[in-house]
Amino acid sequence: MGKSEQVARALERDIRDGRVSHGAQLESEGNLMQRFAVSRNTVRRGLEMLSRQGLITTRTGIGSFVTYDGTTIDSNLGWTVALAHGAGRVETRVLDIRRGGCSKADAFLKTTQDYLCVDRLRYCHEAGYGISLERSRLPWREEFAGILADGLQDGSLNLSLMNRGLFASSGSEMAGVILALSAVDSAVMGRAPKQPMLLLERLARCDDGTVLEYVESILDPQRFGLRMDF
Repeated sequence: MGKSEQVARALERDIRDGRVSHGAQLESEGNLMQRFAVSRNTVRRGLEMLSRQGLITTRTGIGSFVTYDGTTIDSNLGWTVALAHGAGRVETRVLDIRRGGCSKADAFLKTTQDYLCVDRLRYCHEAGYGISLERSRLPWREEFAGILADGLQDGSLNLSLMNRGLFASSGSEMAGVILALSAVDSAVMGRAPKQPMLLLERLARCDDGTVLEYVESILDPQRFGLRMDF
């Protein structure tokens, strides 16, 4: 693991554990350089990783501020997914972790192979139903054997990948609408049948261009929206 990844991982823990709360400003670059004994460029690369995950936003000449509020989707880059509104305690439930095939991922990637398959549900206790269903498909690597044996670190796929030196550096995302939930997805999410939902498909690649993850997310349109930073 490189020094910039170590910086990003340590700061991510601070954010996710609540030691640096939503809206708070991170330490200055100078302080982070002293804290981690690294160069300014290393700190900046670490901060960029956090920004791509949707955990912070950086304002030139001012500093970096925490945007994570405990309810964002756990993904490698964060992308454009943002919780629009809706109060309530949200719990992440890991529904399935396995090695196997996936015809939908094969069709999207135009290949046939095994994947690390991770299915997760975000459940809002106050509402009494799931607000998102995420199916991640990662082309199989031997590094994933430990995830099958031990599960996700702290319930986070992103942390589990970071610990194995795997990071997304580029990718694409497509947004659409599901006019009606399938019977299976309706049962899993505890939602009314035939309910319209937001659909996101995301493809993330590593630095070398290899596919790291294909993920399909079904989201409650009353709670999630799309955010684009210019």
